[in-house]
Amino acid sequence: QVQLVESGGGLVQAGGSLRLSCAASGRTFSSYAMGWFRQAPGKDNEFVAAISRSGRTTLYADSVKGRFTISRDNAKNTVYLQMNSLKPEDTAVYYCAADLATMATRTPAAYDYWGQGTQVTVSS
Repeated sequence: QVQLVESGGGLVQAGGSLRLSCAASGRTFSSYAMGWFRQAPGKDNEFVAAISRSGRTTLYADSVKGRFTISRDNAKNTVYLQMNSLKPEDTAVYYCAADLATMATRTPAAYDYWGQGTQVTVSS
């Protein structure tokens, strides 16, 4: 079992920044890949970013590439999502997820555990 708890969401103006954190517990954090996804009202779950268990491999959605950065601190059992140059279309509930197969992937179905989500609202 893996427990994931997101934090860091909030309300920010367009052009601003937020850093999301996801604290993991229950299994050795460095043994699984992590991802961030988001879901806006009336829309499907959308891949945002993923990182391999070592942190050497990262993936990004085209819509956030160059603005968002995923990273992890295996000593702190935490994965981060630094979000810069935020846009109103980034408004969504953001979820972190753990992939026990250790691959960084864009596919939601590959992830085994999910957090409860944190709301990010970007005002124009």
